[in-house]
Amino acid sequence: MCEHQRCELKIFVIESFLNRRLLVTTMTLTKYLRDSWSTLQSDTLRWREHVMQWRRDPAVLRLEHPSRLERARALGFRAKEGVFMVRVRVSAGGHTRPDFDGGRHSKRMRTILALRKNYQAIAETRAVGGYTNCEVVNSYFLAKDSKHHWFEVILADRAHPAILADHRFGVLSRGRAYRGLTAAGRKHRGLRWKGKGVEKARPSRRAHSRLL
Repeated sequence: MCEHQRCELKIFVIESFLNRRLLVTTMTLTKYLRDSWSTLQSDTLRWREHVMQWRRDPAVLRLEHPSRLERARALGFRAKEGVFMVRVRVSAGGHTRPDFDGGRHSKRMRTILALRKNYQAIAETRAVGGYTNCEVVNSYFLAKDSKHHWFEVILADRAHPAILADHRFGVLSRGRAYRGLTAAGRKHRGLRWKGKGVEKARPSRRAHSRLL
């Protein structure tokens, strides 16, 4: 082995060691962030103050940074231009049919609306409704109480040059949240499972039951 090869081997060993150290540090930081969120939830007084403030805030609120950084980064959030966070509040419990008093309907028709969507998918559609030039990347559960559920939604500007140049975001198709193409949408559509029991879930429940 010549001197040049020995130098290249030393450089490779040093870079491998530094990469391992960086990986351990990143994983440790993620663990600490996750533990700090659990500690905040266990502290009753501090957690109550957070929830009371979220109740006073608007139903859809743009945030400067995510409340759960480790969860947001795992689901695609990046601190760059064109990406931002939105916190959404969704009412828990029963929902009513929209414009129930208008039009003709059966006497036995209920005012209660049996939701087929989950709360997370509803939060994604409400979040993207105020930002028509953006698409939903992903979302995660934040908190809940007796009246509300809170979710944080990751939005990205589909036409921003920084997003178009980043291969991690891919091609953000229009209306992902409305078409049920996000993770939460695929869940309530039954597309997380295959085989026995979900034969009618593909391509969709409506398309499967149509007479061709």
